[in-house]
Amino acid sequence: MVKIGKLELGDFPLLLAPMEDVSDPPFRAVCKQNGADLMYTEFISSEGLIRDAAKSVQKLDVYDYERPVGIQIFGNEIESMREAAAIAEAAGPDILDINYGCPVHKVACKGAGAGILLDIDKMVSMTAEIVKRVNIPVTVKTRLGWSHDTIRIVEVAERLQDVGIQAISIHARTRQQMYKGEADWSWLNLVKDNPRLHIPVFGNGDIDSPEKAAEYRAKYNVDGMMIGRASIGYPWIFNEIKHYFATGEKLSPPDLNERIAVAKKHLDFSVEWKGEKQGILEMRRHYTNYFRGMPNFKTYRTEMVTAESYESVCNILDQVAEAYVGYEFQP
Repeated sequence: MVKIGKLELGDFPLLLAPMEDVSDPPFRAVCKQNGADLMYTEFISSEGLIRDAAKSVQKLDVYDYERPVGIQIFGNEIESMREAAAIAEAAGPDILDINYGCPVHKVACKGAGAGILLDIDKMVSMTAEIVKRVNIPVTVKTRLGWSHDTIRIVEVAERLQDVGIQAISIHARTRQQMYKGEADWSWLNLVKDNPRLHIPVFGNGDIDSPEKAAEYRAKYNVDGMMIGRASIGYPWIFNEIKHYFATGEKLSPPDLNERIAVAKKHLDFSVEWKGEKQGILEMRRHYTNYFRGMPNFKTYRTEMVTAESYESVCNILDQVAEAYVGYEFQP
């Protein structure tokens, strides 16, 4: 049984990665219904929280149906991160996560996210202060290092454990790689082989199929996996991986009716949570994956990503259902 503090997550939990403008409550809802064991919010700016910025505060919304759930914060100032941690804890999550992995320029080059990998001592000090400030388990998501020449992930994991974190998720790329090249999970084996390390280690990067998940589970000694980009518009991946683990067989892909039903459910919650205009806008990134592989779909996709009203999107989805009656998705 993998545990974070007192939270029991099963033998090999599958986690939904915190993705900016993706891992919001509507998306977390459909992922939870399709097998995700633990989810994290989009990352939230510590400076935004302590200044009560509306966009940051809204990201604190967590719901009982999605538990266990963690709130993730990022920043480059220790005192701001301490204050933000307390604000996040008051929102009622099960876990507080610290983002030490975001590679985008506007975050990393200000010393936050993966930028803190250039100052490991500060990373450890900041983590220690956050752990002291809250009463819920603290976890960390990070990368292997800033560059291949500066990888110190074995040391980092041990030092963060020693100041109190209760799990670590590692994206097996460096900051310089961004999302390019192949993730190098061999470093995760080295982390797990450290005899002093006893907290759960979750692997992240390139898990996009049940077969690859099974291969990496057998090859690398991780305690669970964090799924990110492969879940966008395809929340079924969690249950598909679990089924493959249990049986060695692939589930048939969801049929068109199920995809449309889940897309509508996702859209409904998105509009309810963020309002019609923003809810429709933020759903657009998901449609390609919901209907990936369908022939001659470009016209419908274009209509979906340009529609500006809830009724218009629903009408287009209904048209898709009629136009592709009997269509079978390939495994």
